[in-house]
Amino acid sequence: MSVDDVAREKLGAIRERGTHRRMRVLDGAQAPRMSVDGRDVLLFAGSNYLDLATHPEVVEAASRAARDFGCAAGGSRLITGNLAIHEALEVELADFFGTPAALAFSTGYMANAGVLPALVGPEDAIVSDALVHASLIDGARLARASVHVFAHGDADALEAVLREVAPAHRRVLVVLDGVYSMDGDLAPLGRLVPIAKRHGAMVLLDDAHGCFALGARGRGAAELFDVANGVDVLVGTLGKGLGSFGAFVAGSAALRELLVNTARSFIFSCALAPPQVEAARAALRLVAREPWRRERLQANAARLRARLADRGISTAPSETHIVPVVLGDNATAMRVCERLLERGFYAQGIRWPSVPEGTARLRITPMATHESDAIDALAEAVAEEVVPCRTRAFSSPAPTPA
Repeated sequence: MSVDDVAREKLGAIRERGTHRRMRVLDGAQAPRMSVDGRDVLLFAGSNYLDLATHPEVVEAASRAARDFGCAAGGSRLITGNLAIHEALEVELADFFGTPAALAFSTGYMANAGVLPALVGPEDAIVSDALVHASLIDGARLARASVHVFAHGDADALEAVLREVAPAHRRVLVVLDGVYSMDGDLAPLGRLVPIAKRHGAMVLLDDAHGCFALGARGRGAAELFDVANGVDVLVGTLGKGLGSFGAFVAGSAALRELLVNTARSFIFSCALAPPQVEAARAALRLVAREPWRRERLQANAARLRARLADRGISTAPSETHIVPVVLGDNATAMRVCERLLERGFYAQGIRWPSVPEGTARLRITPMATHESDAIDALAEAVAEEVVPCRTRAFSSPAPTPA
């Protein structure tokens, strides 16, 4: 059987179950308004939460780095790719989050794929929230540790699992997200982290969506719940709140040294390109200097939730800048997504297997720089499309673009 035969067979099965995806074509800079599949729309589907990707200081920093250092680091960090600006970024990230050290990775996925196997192995246990990100699930598989899943956000369930698991294993790593990327809810870290510590477990917090967007200083969910001292490993991204690209792990100096020596996704990857590094450094300074961005982001999200609630549309359990509207079946979610796009709003439809079957949804992500009238107009459009779809079927066939 040829590769094409395999591809056709598997794609046929994907189409049959209604989950075939294609990539939309976006044109222009990541901003509140841009072109999506040739339409000029308001963008409510991105992760450039603080709108720093096009900030003049960030763009100039990236441009200057390209001129001074070129467009590639030239190798992995352990061979020729460890530039002084990589080290500077890591020092600044560690200082920002109040940790002794940090280490940059090419992506958040690679960070989690590297850090979990570095910390635990076959004699150890990983205790994971049921809704952690796919990269943490895959990192746990690579670690070959015993995996134990507890009910999402349930402190009593975590306590019960740890009571059983901790005495039977050499090491235990509790794995949590700060903000859950499909529901927009926060992990109850004020309860979960102390429970983990009582049982002698390490805590890894993937706060990709919370870092720079939450907390008094932008330190994320751990700062929000005042448990940063109980988080042993913080994983964050440079590509969302900072509007650049890449990721990082923040923690102790010993953790950083361990990852440099054992994390395969770090050792065998080319280093971040200089423009990405310098863009992240410039954005980090802006996060510290302009707290209004995260304040506006959260205010915009709260306004959107309130406007939708006024129209009888629940966004539960969201309490952050990720705002879901659960519609149920895949076809309905994608029809509503397409109709909103026709009306000038891009709010992405999300289907199984990204979310559990029967919970397909719009996943709406406002930005700090969306104007209030844009938020209100989106809420009105969502209501006009969602309310009818809950009482009658659409006459047109369901598209399958995402």
